[in-house]
Amino acid sequence: MRWALLALAAALTGCANVSDLEQSHESMSVISGKEPDAYAKCLVDKLADSRDPSVIESQKDGVRVIVPQKLLSSPAALVDITERSGGSSIKVRERMSNMPLRVGDVQAAATECISG
Repeated sequence: MRWALLALAAALTGCANVSDLEQSHESMSVISGKEPDAYAKCLVDKLADSRDPSVIESQKDGVRVIVPQKLLSSPAALVDITERSGGSSIKVRERMSNMPLRVGDVQAAATECISG
């Protein structure tokens, strides 16, 4: 029964790709005192236990982290980290950002990595 519910949830939510996530609204927009590479490393390390490895892509003014879904290979979130004076600007876009029952590990990791 549990597998049937998981399959149904996956079928209803569909697959997102990076360009779909780029068009979605930000679920989080914050500033950190960490440099983009340090923030990205923190985020990837925090998510390593719960997901497949995230992909870090270099951008002209920072980095982008593509976070995979837990059960599927498509991306669950995009985290754009841009360099600014004294740290980074972070924008998180999640696949199901308007769903209150979504898995919260991306938001939790993004928040934990802001400082410290």
